[in-house]
Amino acid sequence: MKLIFSGNTAWSMYNFRRQVFKHCINKGYDVYVIAPKDNVFDKKLIEIGCKFIPIKLDRKGTNPFSDIKLCFKYYQIFKQIQPSGCFFYTIKPNIYGSIAASLLRIPYIPITTGLGYIFNAKNYISIIAKKLYKLAFQKAPQVWFLNQEDINSFISEKIIPPSKAKLLRGEGIDLDYFKIHEDAQKEEEITFILIGRMLWDKGVGVFANAAKLLKKKYSKVQFLILGPIDINNPKGIPQKQLEEWNNQNIIRYLGETEDVRNYINKCTCVVLPSFYREGVPLCLMEGAASGKPLITTNNIGCKEVVEDGYNGFLCEAQNVESLASAMEKIINLSPEERKIMGKNGRKKMEKEFNIDLIIKKYESAINQLK
Repeated sequence: MKLIFSGNTAWSMYNFRRQVFKHCINKGYDVYVIAPKDNVFDKKLIEIGCKFIPIKLDRKGTNPFSDIKLCFKYYQIFKQIQPSGCFFYTIKPNIYGSIAASLLRIPYIPITTGLGYIFNAKNYISIIAKKLYKLAFQKAPQVWFLNQEDINSFISEKIIPPSKAKLLRGEGIDLDYFKIHEDAQKEEEITFILIGRMLWDKGVGVFANAAKLLKKKYSKVQFLILGPIDINNPKGIPQKQLEEWNNQNIIRYLGETEDVRNYINKCTCVVLPSFYREGVPLCLMEGAASGKPLITTNNIGCKEVVEDGYNGFLCEAQNVESLASAMEKIINLSPEERKIMGKNGRKKMEKEFNIDLIIKKYESAINQLK
């Protein structure tokens, strides 16, 4: 059996879905991953046994000729491989991969990993994107979503009928890879870390302003941000701004890493004040699986991971004072109370977001292709 998986970065395909790929490879399936080449994670995908096929894909581009070319490229690849089924992630693979697969009558499942700016905007690009989604998903037997709000949006916009929508509880977290390491953090040090792409929509600016407020009262509390700079994104935060925050001793930018575990283990709390239209943020699942309390916004996707007062705190989106107040709650908890909150998060991951539960969903869908 040949299976194709396609997304808009090799990084996301490896970091979010490698356990699914490993499971399929162990079952004897040929796994093809289609994504733009990046010379790091494409090699990592090959190392775990995937067959990597590079493709040119402009994530934010709106040139119709480039998109037609992308659709034709998918068509060529699928026609050559003749897969038993395809799984698509993120906007352009979802749309153009799905159209190509439907033309060749290849079974496919699109997985909407968060609706991002498309459903927040009210412009011609949003209108066209929704029409393309409707066309692309017409022949899909199922469409998977990571949260209920995204399902509601697609149904209310009449993009898909309710019968096609299936809820996938995030993309899963590997509980053997992310573990609790209580000895890695010094209890007397309070450190908040935000992990994600350096985008304004991820709440990085809100985090910096909240840190500025709290620094006046708690001079020894540390505020860290970790993740790649996205210069091609219109919402990207410039390097100069990150350096300015560093120089003002408000936050410390750590750059990016291939392994977040050491950074999470040494922190007190993982924070994501996102007002982006998330699926279910991986960084929050990673933090919870590592036994850390969480702070995030009462926002689509984010609130799925946090039960307020149980494994973290929710704050209002784009509200500096609300975020600062939530962080101050963490500061004022005793070390033992923070440990209990972190362990509650680990239990939630085991019960609801374990990668083994997600793999069962994939296996069930793949079995229907046989």
